[in-house]
Amino acid sequence: MQNSEAMALSAALLAVAGELTQRIHAGVVARGFDGLRPAHGFAFARLSPDGATAGDLAVHLGITKQAASQLVDELVRKGYVERLPHPEDARARLLVLTERGRACTRAAEEAAAEAVRPWADLLGEREVDVLREQLTRITPRGPIRPTW
Repeated sequence: MQNSEAMALSAALLAVAGELTQRIHAGVVARGFDGLRPAHGFAFARLSPDGATAGDLAVHLGITKQAASQLVDELVRKGYVERLPHPEDARARLLVLTERGRACTRAAEEAAAEAVRPWADLLGEREVDVLREQLTRITPRGPIRPTW
C-alpha cells in the first residue's frame, strides 16, 4: 500500500469514527439523556457489565485515578452511577450504573443502530457484514478509549 493510500484509509476511518461518535451522542441526547459528553459512554462501557473501581476505570480510560474520580463524582451527581461497598475489598467502592445509567446505555445502543442503518442502504447488508467482520479482525484487543 502506498503512503498516500494508507493516509486516505486512515483519514476515512477517523472520519467515520468521529461521525459515528457524534451521531451516537446526538441520539443519546435526543432520547433525553443530557449533561453527558461522548467520553462518558466509554466509562459506561467499562461499568456496564459488573461494575468497576475508580482504579479500574482509570486504566480503562487511560487517565489518572484523580481524573477518574472526578469523572465518577460527576456521573454520581447526575444520577448515572452509584457507589456501593466492594464485595471483596472493604477499602474500595464498586461503581455501578444506576437504572438511569443502564437506560442511557440502552439509548446509546439504539442510537448506534440508527447511526449505522444508512450504511446498509448505501453498501447493502452483506457488505456491512463483511465490513464488520474485517474491522473486527484488525481491531486491537483491550479497551476502546476516547480521544481526549
